[in-house]
Amino acid sequence: MVSRILSDVLKATNRNLILRPTEFSLSDTIALLSRTPAAVNELLRGLPEFWARCNEGNDTWSAFDIVGHLICAERTDWMPRVRLTLESGETRPFEPFDRFAQIKENESKSMEEILNEFGRVRTENLASLRLLNLQKEDLAREGKHPALGTVTLAQLLATWAVHDLTHLHQISRVMAHQYREAVGPWSAYLGVLQCNGHSAS
Repeated sequence: MVSRILSDVLKATNRNLILRPTEFSLSDTIALLSRTPAAVNELLRGLPEFWARCNEGNDTWSAFDIVGHLICAERTDWMPRVRLTLESGETRPFEPFDRFAQIKENESKSMEEILNEFGRVRTENLASLRLLNLQKEDLAREGKHPALGTVTLAQLLATWAVHDLTHLHQISRVMAHQYREAVGPWSAYLGVLQCNGHSAS
């Protein structure tokens, strides 16, 4: 009887852990952000050009374009906005982020070059983030997004992590798209082929 009650409690607890939204954690965020370059590198380095350069059609991105976009965000989005929030709060809005800058910037580069670059800039940014030694009150500081209005530093950092996950998902979707016909009737069972996301949205 006792063991059954304990089992029921554990099931309920696990269910609650799964369903309850996770509060922001800086250390958990850094743990995820530090792994993205290695994950992307492991998937894409040395692959045939077919996988790296094909997209989903007009005005969509390839895996190569997506990695380039991640680099541009490292340079002009995350840490610059973190610093601006800490230094100026809402008095200076964030600079608008050019989501398509990578198309021109990386046209003469190889996949290996941009993978190396992504790993380097991410490592530098996370080192800078750690040096800030952000405290709870810092995470509540507010900045001004040009389209979204007032945002907190915690929201910005959480978005950095989810932005990574969004584009990891996008890379897998774009690559899967190349075999959409080759899988034949199995496409009905492959959720990645049913995704309604779009590279340029």
